[in-house]
Amino acid sequence: MTTVTHPALRGHTSHRALSRRRRFVLPGTATGSFWLLAAVVTVLNMIGLVMVMSASSVISVRESGAPWAYVQKQAMWSVVGAFALFATLSISIDFWRRHVRLWLGATVAMLVAVLVPGVGITVNGATRWLGAGPLQVQPSEFAKFALLLFVADLLARRSDHLDDWRWTMAPVLAYLVGVTGLIMLQPNLGTAIIIAAMVLVMLLAAGVPLAPLGVTTAVGVAITSAFVAFTPFRRARFLRFLNPMGDPLGSGLQNVQSLVAMANGGLFGRGLGRSTVKWGYLPYAWTDFIFAVIGEEFGLVGAVVVVLLFLTLAAVGAWVAAQAQDRFSMLVAIGITAWLTVQAFMNIGAVLSIMPITGVPLPFVSFGGSSLMVNLAAMGMLLNIARHPVSGRRPARGGSGSGGRRAARAAG
Repeated sequence: MTTVTHPALRGHTSHRALSRRRRFVLPGTATGSFWLLAAVVTVLNMIGLVMVMSASSVISVRESGAPWAYVQKQAMWSVVGAFALFATLSISIDFWRRHVRLWLGATVAMLVAVLVPGVGITVNGATRWLGAGPLQVQPSEFAKFALLLFVADLLARRSDHLDDWRWTMAPVLAYLVGVTGLIMLQPNLGTAIIIAAMVLVMLLAAGVPLAPLGVTTAVGVAITSAFVAFTPFRRARFLRFLNPMGDPLGSGLQNVQSLVAMANGGLFGRGLGRSTVKWGYLPYAWTDFIFAVIGEEFGLVGAVVVVLLFLTLAAVGAWVAAQAQDRFSMLVAIGITAWLTVQAFMNIGAVLSIMPITGVPLPFVSFGGSSLMVNLAAMGMLLNIARHPVSGRRPARGGSGSGGRRAARAAG
């Protein structure tokens, strides 16, 4: 019997086998997913530039005398992010995999440097940045990407030991706790939640048994609840989320004003540049609450369009993961998709007051250099995986598929 094995098992491929495998790829599938993802990220980035210009114009005039200061910075980071996207799109996935320990080590060093007095930059009581002057980066954003690559490599190499938690879950959770622990010291609970959710989705996709995964999730939720309950400012923020009208001009201001903005927008919005909350009523309208400005200026229709763009990213990202060439690429694709989707809906949920405020930006849209650059780099890698889908999942004519499927699973 003749079977077509998974590409990960082949050291080389004959022309006849390659032609046979291509026969079983759905016409246009690879091109379609690649260009759809490219279109989604392009549209989201363009929306971000327009909305940062609108949402930050008032504060920009107050600070610099010109309405363009923030959008000029965002445009600069968009260019840097575009180079990062093309780098991860053009360079082989194997290169990034070979150096996962280097990426993670460098990121951990940056997270430690942030906590060194006189090195880390403190803003609004949080020490999260490195750099000087206008050039500042947030290491926790790089930590998402570095830990994702490291976990994907570890789970791919140890796919034969998924039933043994000591070989898979234990090391993954050890690195997760180490990285999120450093992030919590900044403090930055929102980013820690995103990273934890991303890693748990990757463990689920890798095939880790549900029982230990469920226990781990429950423990994680309990620890997060403890951080909220026993930290005064987090506890106050959560209680105000439950009743924002209890202090509408104080701790509930952002919750109330973001809902006011969404209500003011109606169905079609007031029009670009005509938001009222950006005139000092809604703090940080150009960063964490930019979705509220979108809702006010473009109404329910504009807000739904943004939500649909992220839903499209999630669906296409899951499809790309299912079609990935090998196990490492699959886990990277599912991790990137989970990261961006979870972060987007944490941000949107906070604006709509269906989730507590966590201070995470809306991917590709909110103002923020490190976030935009790393998000675009992650999308470049997802596009790279989409451009090289697996082929030949079916056996050749007259062959049996079970042997090929077993071999592909063993390849892990």
